[in-house]
Amino acid sequence: MRIATSPSKPTLFIATAAFLLVGGAASAQTRPDTENGRYALSPTGDGGMLRLDTKTGTVSTCSNSGTGWACYAVPDERAALDAEIGRLQADNEKLKAQLAERDGTVTGKSEDALPKSDSLKKPEPNVAEGERKIEIPLPSDRDMDRMMSFLERAWRRLIEMANRVQKDVSGGKI
Repeated sequence: MRIATSPSKPTLFIATAAFLLVGGAASAQTRPDTENGRYALSPTGDGGMLRLDTKTGTVSTCSNSGTGWACYAVPDERAALDAEIGRLQADNEKLKAQLAERDGTVTGKSEDALPKSDSLKKPEPNVAEGERKIEIPLPSDRDMDRMMSFLERAWRRLIEMANRVQKDVSGGKI
């Protein structure tokens, strides 16, 4: 029994046509469509493309997945930030309105800084401008004695240390 090893002419024709069709589509799809100059394309390092829409300013990344080019919009951080700022401004206005309803009337601008006060600060005595006196508490005699005692001990230790260093340097001959 003999097996035919050469393909028939219709099979060869279909295979050639399919190859040309697939090859032609692959060569036609080398880059994403620019739609008559609307999109500006720039190659990326991974074989894809960066696409800028010249009408809207949106940026997309395009990649060839084997079945054709697919482009996905790059998230616009500025648009997200603007949306968040708008939301926060609306919340701020809503809270101002709630505060105004609760207090009845709001005095002053809400943008003004609140006065700073220190709850631990002692109030200044009410004295006329010409009679201001500054009092500095002086240490007591007991405090002075403690300080003098400390300084005397520190001085003695310093002198003893200097004597020891001098002995060590001179080899113990003093």
